[in-house]
Amino acid sequence: MDLHFHMPTEIFFGRDCVSAYGERLKALGHSALIVTGKSSKINGALGDLCIALDKNGQTYTVFDRVKPNPTIACVREGIALLKSANADFIVGLGGGSPMDAAKAIALLAVADRADEDVFSGGYGIYALPMAHIPTTAGTGSEVTPYAILTNDVQETKTSITSPALFPKFAFLDGKYLKNAPRSTLIYPALDAFSHAVEGILSRKGNEISNNFACESLKVLYPILKKMSVTAPIENDLDALLYASMLAGITIAQSGTTAVHGMGYYLTYFYGIDHGRANALLLGETLKLCKKKDVSLLGKIEDACKESADEICVVLDRLLGKREDIPKDRLLDFAKHSVFNKNIKKSAYEPTPEEIKHIYLRSFCKND
Repeated sequence: MDLHFHMPTEIFFGRDCVSAYGERLKALGHSALIVTGKSSKINGALGDLCIALDKNGQTYTVFDRVKPNPTIACVREGIALLKSANADFIVGLGGGSPMDAAKAIALLAVADRADEDVFSGGYGIYALPMAHIPTTAGTGSEVTPYAILTNDVQETKTSITSPALFPKFAFLDGKYLKNAPRSTLIYPALDAFSHAVEGILSRKGNEISNNFACESLKVLYPILKKMSVTAPIENDLDALLYASMLAGITIAQSGTTAVHGMGYYLTYFYGIDHGRANALLLGETLKLCKKKDVSLLGKIEDACKESADEICVVLDRLLGKREDIPKDRLLDFAKHSVFNKNIKKSAYEPTPEEIKHIYLRSFCKND
């Protein structure tokens, strides 16, 4: 059996972990650039981090202009602030967008490239040191070597990948999710669910990554079922964050599959939340796996303790009414998705006709 597993991030999990282990940030440098959005002031995460940095005698500058689906321009703005502040390490604080932006800033600050070359790959193994503090449960970016940015040239979202993008530390505290709007819990949770499912359905997955994925599904799927019937989940926030982290560790090894590649077009052109975009396509993907008798589907069903058809019912309840996307646009997305690199990574490797079917059936049930 040939296996490879690399996950160098040190994880601190639990209530008030930033306060309890904040002294570990001393190892990263003297001055931090905190990359975040606006909500970190509200949920208390920014305050906890600043107290820890003050206690350490470290200075910090806050870059809170990151918006959903960060762009290269946003990253350039962050790098300019980092240099003017003489910051030597970065803390990514927030959901997937701030953490992705933080990673790109950490990498491009020391490996600058022209905009047209940002997504060309071949990055080295060095970036500015990072710590990440997720305040949503879904992206798992705190334990992955990826940064996802808007790619305006290709009119989609594209990942930057490098081992240097693994944060040195990750601090996970479920209290930061306490007052999050329900949609801010549901859509990231669907993203985490998609990560775990796609990790199992990826040809790059292995027994180690599958174990993480299955454990994530065992924890996460019952919470999704609660969400689907609007049952309270106040007592499940730590479990939600834990499952998200496990799913992140999964895709750090396996990568994602066609679902992510196809979903990026929905986000780019229609502003559909990334987690929702994945979930909109996931049901028909699971049905395709069943039709093609993909054996790995059994792992997913066993972990969820329900059949693919039952899982699709839960997804439908969570998603509600579909967006109204014209058929010709869906066909256009299908045409472009054929060339996405994640297609070949999929154990269910969809044909062009099957990609078209997934898009159409996900939005136009009669097609």
